[in-house]
Amino acid sequence: MAKPHSSNPSIAFYKKWLLMILALFSVSTLIVLVLRATSDSCNDRRYDKYHYISKDSLSPSQIPTASNAVSPLNFMKSKLVFLVSHELSLSGGPLLLMELAFLLRGVGAEVVWITHQKPMEPNEVIYNLEHKMLDRGVQVLSSKGQKAIDTALKADLVILNTAVAGKWLDAVLKDNVPRVLPKVLWWIHEMRGHYFKLEYVKHLPYVAGAMIDSHTTAEYWKNRTKERLGIKMPETYVVHLGNSKELMEVAENSVAKRVLREHVREFLGVRNEDLLFAIINSVSRGKGQDLFLRSFHESLQLIKEKKLQVPPMHAVIVGSDMSSQTKFETELRSFVVEKRIQDRVHFINKTLTVSPYLASIDVLVQNSQARGECFGRITIEAMAFQLPVLGTAAGGTMEIVLNETTGLLHPVGKEGVLPLARNIVKLATHVERRLTMGKKGYEKVKERFLEHHMSERIALVLKDMLKKGNDS
Repeated sequence: MAKPHSSNPSIAFYKKWLLMILALFSVSTLIVLVLRATSDSCNDRRYDKYHYISKDSLSPSQIPTASNAVSPLNFMKSKLVFLVSHELSLSGGPLLLMELAFLLRGVGAEVVWITHQKPMEPNEVIYNLEHKMLDRGVQVLSSKGQKAIDTALKADLVILNTAVAGKWLDAVLKDNVPRVLPKVLWWIHEMRGHYFKLEYVKHLPYVAGAMIDSHTTAEYWKNRTKERLGIKMPETYVVHLGNSKELMEVAENSVAKRVLREHVREFLGVRNEDLLFAIINSVSRGKGQDLFLRSFHESLQLIKEKKLQVPPMHAVIVGSDMSSQTKFETELRSFVVEKRIQDRVHFINKTLTVSPYLASIDVLVQNSQARGECFGRITIEAMAFQLPVLGTAAGGTMEIVLNETTGLLHPVGKEGVLPLARNIVKLATHVERRLTMGKKGYEKVKERFLEHHMSERIALVLKDMLKKGNDS
């Protein structure tokens, strides 16, 4: 029986083992990335109105290979880049901006970071993330004061991360806003309607460009801003994300994966042969953990009714916050107790390190509701670990997961509970199907969702932004 828990396995343990593994099994073979032109949902002709930055946009000299390992962002050397994040947390937006900061620092850019909204009381997550940036040479400033204004004015490029970051413009820059807008790239990740407020995005039509993670989100923003706010989107670039080199090193190291899998499963109190279905997202209603647990319970009932022979199944929720448990999470835990599946459901705290959990589970569930995920970085991370994905048929997930090939899709909302339950049963009862989908997902990651692919796509956008800034 699984033991109760609410904390992360020792990060020190992971670091110790991974350092040992990487020392013993240093990368001795360079993998040549073969990029094939494929036509799928990512290249749908409906999206010609946007700049879709794909591998087909690149000249042969730009395509990454083992012998052409120079960063496509090298032209950013000595450029001053000013990054504005509305918050600093373990959520997708801030972590993506941090990743870009490190890529830019890696090519010699001067990078300055500000966080617009910070709590008054000390916050351990913010402290750790800021020091991680400082250790990598990123300057961290207060979002207010003359120094922030002066840096924004002299920067070669200003990147606003998320719609809410737009509040910083009027709050701090004030009369200087018109001088900064021509060099602003607005990187938007949000899909929910409550972000469409004029106080956030009134300056959006006047910035140099917008960068959005999926075609679905770009289309949504174009229509919503016009219909609801009466404003026009600036030149918009669709840039799919990619997996970090660090994650890929673990995903492609069988020894590392085995060590992590054994340790996490031992921590959870589950056996190697047990089946683990996991959601790895911050716990919130929009991410659909409640509907996933209902589906998981339904799947157990279906297996019992049909007398199917499957290994013991478990649901893993990675993204809890035990320091301030929300009403929603309390509801989740109450449901688990009510249905008497405490030995089958495991809650894990938020973490910056997802690799241990991806190494330990068998299937990722991407159950984001309403309009779905803008992109869903965890989806391509799971595919790198050769995991099939059970995802909602909404948002960016449909641009990543190929139904019946790399995973299975189900409707959003209550209508998706039973279909997801059936899909859980399908993958639980068909080992070969699970493994084949995982391999197909990994192949797709290698084709288009690596860090170098993302760097190439972003580089093309940044070149346009610098040109526009110089021309203004």
